[in-house]
Amino acid sequence: MVDDQTVGGSLFGLYEGVPLTKRSPISYNAVMPDRITLYQSTISRYCNSEAEVEAQIRKTVIHEIAHHFGISDPRLHELGWA
Repeated sequence: MVDDQTVGGSLFGLYEGVPLTKRSPISYNAVMPDRITLYQSTISRYCNSEAEVEAQIRKTVIHEIAHHFGISDPRLHELGWA
């Protein structure tokens, strides 16, 4: 999903859902599907060229997918994806 911007305007993307590491047959029942939102205005404001926009979108999608797999922000920072 693409939205214009987030409240506060500082996020490039947002993962909403239950990470795979937190799911179980008992706790993961009748929940909404996971969702990743990219914030177009925030990304565009940060980047100076179309190539930078493409690179930032790629990095943001990888970052948010990593949250789906249960990888934390501190670990993503260590790996260079924060």
